[in-house]
Amino acid sequence: MNAQYAATSYGLAPRISYPCYKSFDEFIDVKRLKSLDGYISERIERHIGEQTDSFFLNDHPLDESTPNKTAVREIWLSQTKAGVPYNYLDLDKPKLWEPAPASAEFGLLMDFISTLPFAALGRMLIIYDHIGTPVPAHRDHVFTDLCHEFIWLRTNTRKPFYLLNPKTNDKLYVTSHSAWFDSVNQFHGADAGNELSFSIRVDGVFTKTFRKHIPFVEGNRAATPAVWATLSNAPLGRDMIAPPTVMKETHSQQKEINIDSN
Repeated sequence: MNAQYAATSYGLAPRISYPCYKSFDEFIDVKRLKSLDGYISERIERHIGEQTDSFFLNDHPLDESTPNKTAVREIWLSQTKAGVPYNYLDLDKPKLWEPAPASAEFGLLMDFISTLPFAALGRMLIIYDHIGTPVPAHRDHVFTDLCHEFIWLRTNTRKPFYLLNPKTNDKLYVTSHSAWFDSVNQFHGADAGNELSFSIRVDGVFTKTFRKHIPFVEGNRAATPAVWATLSNAPLGRDMIAPPTVMKETHSQQKEINIDSN
């Protein structure tokens, strides 16, 4: 049985079972996304030949002995503007970002991205592997008061991408073509494949209309996607619980909030 956590540090919240994710397939044009598979694959193959793409960096691994750099590579479709230093916490600050040169190579993908429910876009990138390299389980950052609004996408299901509960080692493999997930209170990664696999991540700010769907939470705001996933899958008579105790990191300090595990 998965360990269960409460989502917020204030009030009552639905009980969350990690690992979990919220599929966005109902909100996007999956058929159009899938139609881009060959188009994107062909352009990634060109990049593989050039071998100039940056490597995926794993700054918050579950296993601290894991190397920071893997053989997995990234194609950046956007970049920070001239004079703006890169800060992972700024992924969703559109004013700091502009299209990268590679965006011109992936025009059809950029056209698709323009149909997603974002009011403005921040970081956009393609993460790919062609030599069977796993992505070790990791978190994206450690600040539970920060919830990045992003959509994880893939044109095919070859990438064995999973969410992980580190307390139980339970893995939940994503079966959809899109997802939003809690990237702080749970870990995620990908198993090694035996052929080219890739995913796309688009960060930004969701539209006001789309945000009306989202059950934003107080305190542990990073858990918002997990709360939404729980509410989407829970029966109408779901239990509501008071939150239990975990270490919560803010941008400047640590403090305790409540957590519960069964």
